[in-house]
Amino acid sequence: MVSDFDLRICFAPANVPLVRRIQTAVVLQWVFSFLALAPICIILFLLLLFTRFWLISVLYAIWWYIDWDTPSRGGRKVPFLCRMRLWEYMRDYFPIKLVKTADLDPRKNYVLGFHPHGVLVAGAFTNFCTEATGFSKLFPGLRYNLLMLPLWFRAPFFRDYIMFAGLVPSDKESASYLLRRKGGGNAVVIAVGGAPEALDAHPGDYTVHLANKKGFIKLAIEHGADLVPIYSFGENELFDQVENRRGTWLRYIQERLQFIMGISLPLFHARGVFQYSFGLMPYRKPINTVVGRPIPVEKNEKPTAEELDVFHQRYMDELSRLFEEHKGNYGVAEDSHLLFQ
Repeated sequence: MVSDFDLRICFAPANVPLVRRIQTAVVLQWVFSFLALAPICIILFLLLLFTRFWLISVLYAIWWYIDWDTPSRGGRKVPFLCRMRLWEYMRDYFPIKLVKTADLDPRKNYVLGFHPHGVLVAGAFTNFCTEATGFSKLFPGLRYNLLMLPLWFRAPFFRDYIMFAGLVPSDKESASYLLRRKGGGNAVVIAVGGAPEALDAHPGDYTVHLANKKGFIKLAIEHGADLVPIYSFGENELFDQVENRRGTWLRYIQERLQFIMGISLPLFHARGVFQYSFGLMPYRKPINTVVGRPIPVEKNEKPTAEELDVFHQRYMDELSRLFEEHKGNYGVAEDSHLLFQ
């Protein structure tokens, strides 16, 4: 039976400080952009064709054709937008902190593996698409790009919006282009677990989809880019998710849809804008993104299966070490350990 307490809605007080209201507004627009902006842009593009403003869609379609390869050629990052104070409000909403454990030589290239994906990858976006947490100050000389599902770069208007933040498609062609740029100091950030890992983003869950993920290892070896594990403590604490253990009908449907569409559909909820009981706004819980030590990688354009296995195991060991070494600082129980899937 559901208690009266469970049915009670906890509204936000009227005297919430203005700065917290601004933080909430900024995160609201980010959640809206993540969940709804792409389909809205597609619908807008199509609707304009049947209005007196049809020329806008036609001209954009021409531009789209000309600009088709830009996402896989480094994108179109606008540093000014990444440094906007707007993102500092988003950082402080949770808050989010980027933790450095070792220097990264700007003469080298890097493949940074981000774990866990979480529901909406809030930590990855804030740390690696904005300067709110000071990536460039902590790791001077590095040019960095976060990789995102290629599907989103097929949405008109939206593709330009996400490229401004430095996002590029998460395919080999896009990542290789960045790592081939001359002079070193190039870093690609990959949420290795991808969309399937979002289905395991439950509070207190430390499941990492990595056991069979070797594509990013091969990418690093082929380009001689050092591997850097990253663990974002608190990423899975931002939302509650409907129970979907493996073997349940819900998990089966979610995995089938993910296989067909390429994106996962976790049924999540947290708080609202004006009340704390339900909604799609993330909880105000801290995220501490810890960047580990680089794993040296020698370039080999045709790595063997044995070489892939060696570096894959070395990466998993280093990620586990990073988690165990820092978990006590961020409220993780001593008997909690990473579970590799």
